[in-house]
Amino acid sequence: MKIHTGDIVVINTGKDKGKQGTVTRVLETKNRVVVEGINMRIRHIKKTQQAAGQRISYEASIHASNVQIIDPKTKKPTRIGYKVDEKTGKKTRIAKASGEVIVKAVTKAAKTPKDGSPAKESKKTSEKPATSGKTPFWKRGADAGAGADGSSSTGSGAGSNVIQTAHRAQGG
Repeated sequence: MKIHTGDIVVINTGKDKGKQGTVTRVLETKNRVVVEGINMRIRHIKKTQQAAGQRISYEASIHASNVQIIDPKTKKPTRIGYKVDEKTGKKTRIAKASGEVIVKAVTKAAKTPKDGSPAKESKKTSEKPATSGKTPFWKRGADAGAGADGSSSTGSGAGSNVIQTAHRAQGG
């Protein structure tokens, strides 16, 4: 995909047409991107006995054809092309409008600490499994009070079903 994480893009179509934002995530298999502050959605979380109800806003993905990268020279939307360096053989992205080379943006994950201490690096790697990509984003923060086995609300839900079926059997 021609659009990478950290690129500044402008939205071509939809309710956010004309707005600019930074690409935070690229979904290559679906040909979609997530842009910071664009295509905002609200996920309603139902209240439970342990937690109050919530409204979590998040950025939904947008198709890559609906965004254009900003030309670093002219600051206008442009298409992206590739140019192969003849000496090194490396492929670089260029802006079609001005021919300017589009440099890869430094993302938060790619930044290295100034002092170069490996202790901070090992700490970051240990934190990564805590926010697993397997669980939906709206459940990551809400299950902070859940147990390790994840049985915070599933056990009480099964018990209420048993009581309801017993009540139906008696009441007819």
